[in-house]
Amino acid sequence: MSKATIGSRRIIMDNNNLVIRTKVIRAVRDFFWRNGFIEVDTPCLVKIPGMEPHLNPFKAIGIGNDNGYLITSPEYAMKRLLCAGWKKIFQITRSFRSGEIGPTHNPEFAILEWYRANADYKDIMKDTENLIFDVAKRVFGRVKFTYQGREVNLRPPFERLSVIDAFEKYAGIRRRVLENEKLLRFAAIKKGYNITKNMDYSDVFFLIFLNEIERNLGAPRPTILYDYPISMAALSRPKSDNPKYAERFELYIAGLELANAFSELSDPDEQRARFINEQKLRRRLKKEVYPIDEKFISALEYGMPESGGIALGIDRLVMFFTDAREISDVMFFSYNQL
Repeated sequence: MSKATIGSRRIIMDNNNLVIRTKVIRAVRDFFWRNGFIEVDTPCLVKIPGMEPHLNPFKAIGIGNDNGYLITSPEYAMKRLLCAGWKKIFQITRSFRSGEIGPTHNPEFAILEWYRANADYKDIMKDTENLIFDVAKRVFGRVKFTYQGREVNLRPPFERLSVIDAFEKYAGIRRRVLENEKLLRFAAIKKGYNITKNMDYSDVFFLIFLNEIERNLGAPRPTILYDYPISMAALSRPKSDNPKYAERFELYIAGLELANAFSELSDPDEQRARFINEQKLRRRLKKEVYPIDEKFISALEYGMPESGGIALGIDRLVMFFTDAREISDVMFFSYNQL
């Protein structure tokens, strides 16, 4: 540990964690360059933010006669690059989300995103396994770690667990219940949850997921949790053999959510329809409603190849490698240290 005084405040920094952070970021970059990816650099300040109903961007006021927003993710810009012909791209950048602060959240955070043309989420699964294994070997010389008392082996293959199987395994909820909102609400009430009339399917889903399932994921191997209900597709495409589900996965290590990945939706009409639905949901939640990003839609109309992409939290990855309990333990300065 070292102590530094900034103004009248004393900040205690774990230098070892911060050195590991820099080594991990360097190893991540090396991995992608060695595997033929090009590093890109897209704006953090945009005219139209992401539409996700449960994310809140920061507004930047007074840009000429306009207002702008800090990105919650570089996703839209990177997909426009795919439409422009880029094949394998990655980026480590800063993203910003208002209202998110806690042990695993900071309003400003480091995010890694990468995209492959002519690929899908199964290709991204393999990338993810190889990346984390490679970083562990190169930075630490080992693949076995302990995070908050749970032992994890990072040697591929990682566990692959469908959302359907996870709900049955850890919550005792079968597929026919998971696929029916009324049955899922009844199952949640039977479990003792307080389910109100204004709660929708996703509210009930995540109430059960966060309380009964998430903590069980990611040990003794990382878990790739895949095939989410189509109502949670975000910007992912439906499964061709079962359109009730989307080609989306999340990565968990020792109960810690690290990444969110898609087979990317490339249909501009479907994307517009989803944006309209998200506008309606934001309006229902009494949140600011943003215009549709027409330049992004135009790029999809021009044509985006079948692609896979992912966002991975760098800070949380370093948390795992250093066995840090809080995100502030692996940042040079968290928001609360400023």
